[in-house]
Amino acid sequence: MNLPHRVTVRVPATTANLGPGFDCIGFALDIWNETTVERAPFALDIHGEGEDTLPRDARNLVVTGVVTAFRVAGCPAPEFAYTCENAIPSSSGLGSSSAAIVSGLLAGAAFTDHKFAESDLLDLAASIEGHPDNVAPAILGGCQIGVRHEGRWYTDHVRLPPGLKAVIFIPDRSSKGSTIETRMALAPEVSRSDAVYNIGRAAMLVNALSSGNLEALRIATEDRLHQPARSHLFPYLNRLIKAALDAGAHGAFLSGAGPSVMALATHREMTVAYEMTEAARLFGLTGKTRIVDPSLKGGHVVRTE
Repeated sequence: MNLPHRVTVRVPATTANLGPGFDCIGFALDIWNETTVERAPFALDIHGEGEDTLPRDARNLVVTGVVTAFRVAGCPAPEFAYTCENAIPSSSGLGSSSAAIVSGLLAGAAFTDHKFAESDLLDLAASIEGHPDNVAPAILGGCQIGVRHEGRWYTDHVRLPPGLKAVIFIPDRSSKGSTIETRMALAPEVSRSDAVYNIGRAAMLVNALSSGNLEALRIATEDRLHQPARSHLFPYLNRLIKAALDAGAHGAFLSGAGPSVMALATHREMTVAYEMTEAARLFGLTGKTRIVDPSLKGGHVVRTE
């Protein structure tokens, strides 16, 4: 089998949790990182988002993904040169780490003759990331529910309603800490009433998206498991959520572990974006607002040479 010299992959941004779906629900966004990996002495060039902050050595998660793919294939990884063209903002709650992991896994898999099923890639990526809510849509596209069962990760697709837009306010500052640090803000145990609160809303969220009952999203994106605990890290969160809902968004929530705030809309998305930006300005917070489509396509190999 002739193995390639150079592989280029594209992987989308993702948003996770969607309010009550903590660690288990997410969907892909039409924002992409493109990564080229080629057989050459080690080098790691980063252009675009994260070019001043991401590591340029073996700590980079793209490298982790490539090495993991080779380990599973049963052969040592050769030296590679990496070129990362990043459009996904780093440390902003939009799945940049998952995109890096999946980019490395897809590229590494393409360099071997081992047959990786999508379920294998999901299991590997979620095991590196620790949870499936970002990596599942990064691999498969669309909206995915991910769970762990008998030592493996599983995912199922949730249909998204046509015309849905994601309105994202991305603060100029990145998250105050890593995802691990923001998770430390969460209580190790929750009350039965809070568990029931989130179970019901997560179920309602999936039903609202798949049935197109968008009026239910206002309630279905509420949460008691992670957003209240993280609100001291992102004190603007509730103000931006209220601004989005008052402007006509169907639902709004902290994207991933933050700091970005996302609203879901099928109309008046420009108004929603303006009001979120204005609420941030009045709070003294600078940033940019983007309106993007969900992506039904997940990570994929663009070309091999």
